[in-house]
Amino acid sequence: MAQTETTPKPPAAAAASAQAPSTGALLARALRGNVRQYGMLVALALIVVLFQIWTDGTLLKPLNITNLIQQNGYILILAIGMMIVIIAGHIDLSVGSLAAFVGAAAAVMMVKHQVPWPLALVAALLIGGAAGAWQGFWIAYIGIPSFIVTLAGMLLFRGGTQILLQGQSIAPFPRGFQKISSGFLPEVGPHTNYHNLTLLLGLGVLAIAVLQEVRGRRQAAAYGLELLPLGFFLAKLAAITAAVLVFTLLLASYHGAPIVLLILGVLLVGFGYLMRNSIIGRHTYAIGGNEPAAKLSGVKSKRVVFLAFVNMGVLAALAGLVFAARLNAGTPQAGINFELEAIAAAFIGGASASGGVGTVLGAIIGGLVLGVLNNGMSLVGVGTDYQQVIKGLVLLAAVGFDVWNKRKVGS
Repeated sequence: MAQTETTPKPPAAAAASAQAPSTGALLARALRGNVRQYGMLVALALIVVLFQIWTDGTLLKPLNITNLIQQNGYILILAIGMMIVIIAGHIDLSVGSLAAFVGAAAAVMMVKHQVPWPLALVAALLIGGAAGAWQGFWIAYIGIPSFIVTLAGMLLFRGGTQILLQGQSIAPFPRGFQKISSGFLPEVGPHTNYHNLTLLLGLGVLAIAVLQEVRGRRQAAAYGLELLPLGFFLAKLAAITAAVLVFTLLLASYHGAPIVLLILGVLLVGFGYLMRNSIIGRHTYAIGGNEPAAKLSGVKSKRVVFLAFVNMGVLAALAGLVFAARLNAGTPQAGINFELEAIAAAFIGGASASGGVGTVLGAIIGGLVLGVLNNGMSLVGVGTDYQQVIKGLVLLAAVGFDVWNKRKVGS
């Protein structure tokens, strides 16, 4: 009988085939590397689906989507700055009071002293930066814990708000200033059933997102890093495309993209790039992860922490302006509990209590989770008392999951 001969594999090929990770292993590693962010994305999608069914489709109506963006814009702005501060290993309890103080200062300038609103806006941002520099100085260069400094700042700025406003609201603001929070992109082009400029903007965002994903995959391949299987990568691109197109069509079927959404988009892209690709971004992660080692590596930790709080002050001022524009008034009650919402958004979005972990996109995702919860529960008639309980449990679950995941990885 003729014997069938098999050609043995070369030792190197056999070793390579034995060591090559399977598709499931590659997917598991990718998910493990971004478990908090992917987990929150899945949670956000489930919450949206749940309330979409529970509210008989009201949640994803164009009007409600626009309201959701405008109602939570200032919290998302604060969450971006808070995420960076937490990554650096600190906390800021003063952002709500600082936002109220800046809104009050802007109201006094525009209403009482007739300062043109663009000039008042720039002055308000400078006030926020100066307040952040004041707190950053005590934290970075004097060495007082950020919890104590910003707690003092919370009291200081809240009192300053009361002094500026003398216990009364000041209104109204100029129409141009109000559009920061309530305005939309202008109508251009022929009359259609959709907002043309928003459609173009959405297509541009989609093209950039897809190109970024493809570019990232090519760079990972060039460096010999593990890649997601092609099928999963294409599924990811399809999911991104569907999400962007649906969101764009929802906005374009109403009044178009709100101005506050454009502000958030600029902040997301700018700070996302800063934290991923710049030296100061990498230094911020290094300080939060291991400050002594970062110092030994030549990182100027005091300067980085100082700049993180200056940035937080500017973003708190911007959030205060957006909130004041939405209310069309500077009010003593502005900013209450804003700091708690921003901190919760950062931790739900993937920040670690020990510092050194988190992304700007994660802060936005965390803020959206809270925003959709608030909006959905209000639509179905859940009382504010139960809303606070549910949000507290969500925050506890997110941080608890982070602790559990770290222990699992460590073991």
